[in-house]
Amino acid sequence: MRLLLFILAVLVPLAILSLFTGVSNVSPATLFAGDARAVMVLVESRVPRTIALILAGSGMAVAGTIMQMLARNRFVEPSTAGTVESAGLGILAVLLLAPGLPVFAKMLVAAVFALAGTLLFLAILRRIPLRSVLMVPLIGIMLGGVISAITTFFAYRYNMQQSLGAWMSGDFSAVLRGRYELLWFSFAMTVIAYIAADRFTVAGLGEDFATSLGLKYTSVMALGLGIVSMVTAAVVVSAGMVPFLGLIVPNVISMIMGDALRRTLPWIAASGAALVLVCDIAGRTINAPYEIPVGTVLGIIGSGFFLYLLLRRQSRAA
Repeated sequence: MRLLLFILAVLVPLAILSLFTGVSNVSPATLFAGDARAVMVLVESRVPRTIALILAGSGMAVAGTIMQMLARNRFVEPSTAGTVESAGLGILAVLLLAPGLPVFAKMLVAAVFALAGTLLFLAILRRIPLRSVLMVPLIGIMLGGVISAITTFFAYRYNMQQSLGAWMSGDFSAVLRGRYELLWFSFAMTVIAYIAADRFTVAGLGEDFATSLGLKYTSVMALGLGIVSMVTAAVVVSAGMVPFLGLIVPNVISMIMGDALRRTLPWIAASGAALVLVCDIAGRTINAPYEIPVGTVLGIIGSGFFLYLLLRRQSRAA
């Protein structure tokens, strides 16, 4: 009931506000007056953009939650584990080797690269027997930096930096009808994550404990990594990099409601969608008629929240 009230009181008003925010004069008055241009903008741009924001926000928040449970670290999410950067490398590979592939095929390639990058991250962690909590995201950020440097080198070498930047900007302004439908795969992965929520909760307690309870730990890990990779690839291919979302939302919800995914996952999805809507609306209004990409706004908020978590943990340790 509380979740329904949150959706009705927060998410729905934000979605309606998103529909009527922008340069074009789209308002209830123009729609009721039968303005053809306003109707076209609403149907072709505003509605797809709002749906894309909701799907991307909920998907990336859930993906961050799964990564935190599997890595057993509150500072891990796709943009701090090299997953997003690996998806970007996959997109560059497609642009260089097979630019004519359909968008769905590009998403699959990006998902494979994202999965490979995440597996590399986890493999590196296993080789560090005595690691602190803060060392894990540091390793992920360093790995992401290396992958991003490789991507930038090849993009510069083959004069593809501008094209790659368009894919990775985290900007929803170019989302139109027919260019966001891949994000429904993100929604499907979110539903699967909710169905398997109890398994992820048990897996987050550690391999030995999960195995002792009869859980197939390797299968759950594979499912979780597959969900994270598919969600990340779908969002990156559709709109670009949306950083820190999987860090902010799961930690806030965990502070309020605990770690039982069956209970918190719907809240995480709804809160992730609401946060992305807020950032997008802010990006459209702060410097109107120009837009600030959602990725930039989230990067500012997320980096500040990341520092807050670090300082909070240090103060507790002291």
